[in-house]
Amino acid sequence: MELGEEEVWVPKTKLGRLVQEGQISSLDEVFTSGLPLKEPQIIDALLPELVDEVLDINMVQRMTDSGRRVKFRATVVVGNYDGYVGVGCGKDVQVGPAIKKAISEAKLNLVPVKRGCGSWECGCERPHSVPFEVKGKAGSATITLKPAPHGLGIAAGETAKKVLTVAGIKDVWTETRGDTRTTLNFAQATYEALKQTAIMRR
Repeated sequence: MELGEEEVWVPKTKLGRLVQEGQISSLDEVFTSGLPLKEPQIIDALLPELVDEVLDINMVQRMTDSGRRVKFRATVVVGNYDGYVGVGCGKDVQVGPAIKKAISEAKLNLVPVKRGCGSWECGCERPHSVPFEVKGKAGSATITLKPAPHGLGIAAGETAKKVLTVAGIKDVWTETRGDTRTTLNFAQATYEALKQTAIMRR
C-alpha cells in the first residue's frame, strides 16, 4: 500500500456486510440486530464523529525464560458526547500500536447510554444526567452514579469525569469505593455503571 493510500475495508462478518451494503444504517439497528460486533470499522462507518481520549499509559513487565519483557498498556475511552461510550485496553511493545489496539477494543465495546433528568431537585426532563441511580464495579473499584440537577456539573474524579463527559453526561453525583487509583478499573467501573442505564428499567 502506497503512502497516504487508505486501506479499503473488506467486511469479514455478516454484520459488517449488512452495514457496508446499507441494510443497517444506524447503531440502534446494530444493537437490536443480535449480531456480534467484531469489526471496529462498523463503528467508523456509522459514527464518524466518534472521538477518542487516552486515559492512561502504563509500562508493564513480565519475566520469561529469555529475560524481562516490557510492554506498554494503554487505556482509552471513545464516545460521541451524545449517548454512546466505550472503554478499551491495548498492549504492545510500542506506545502507538498499544493506543491503536485500545481504540479498536473501545469501539467494539461501544454501548448506548440512556440519559435523562432523574433528579428531584431539577425535573427539567432534559437528557443531561442519568435517569436513575446506577452502580458499576471492576476489580476493587466501585462507582455509583446519582442523578443531579442541571448546572451542577460532573462531581467525580478525573478518570470518571472523562468517561462521563464523552458519554454525554453533563451533571451527576458520584460515590466511589475501593482502589480508584487504578485508571483501568475505575474507567471500566464507570463504563459498567453507564451500561446499566440502558439495561435497567424504572
